[in-house]
Amino acid sequence: MSPTPLPAPHAGPAGPDGHEDGYRGPATLVIDGVEHPVSVLLRGHFQPIDGRYHWYGRLGADPELVERLGGGRVAAVLRTAEGEASGELSDPDPWHRYRITGTQAPPFRIAGPGPE
Repeated sequence: MSPTPLPAPHAGPAGPDGHEDGYRGPATLVIDGVEHPVSVLLRGHFQPIDGRYHWYGRLGADPELVERLGGGRVAAVLRTAEGEASGELSDPDPWHRYRITGTQAPPFRIAGPGPE
């Protein structure tokens, strides 16, 4: 079963002020060496308070992934055509969508100054 795609992107910059970076499209989630195709909607920003780049997003609905992983936090690697990064999945929401977060270079290109 393939993942349910996320809605089509809106026109304009990723964030309301145009300062957020992002990615929407296909990706590969790697957990314990096992690859799983997913669709993702990701965003990120540099946080001057802690000096790190924070990226986050949502995986498209995927009941098969929920069945495999269940609930709880899970460490994972997310690969896109633009890069790869380690992150953490949180509990799935009622629509079988996991949230993913990371605090280092994201798995997508960033527009301006980014993580060092």
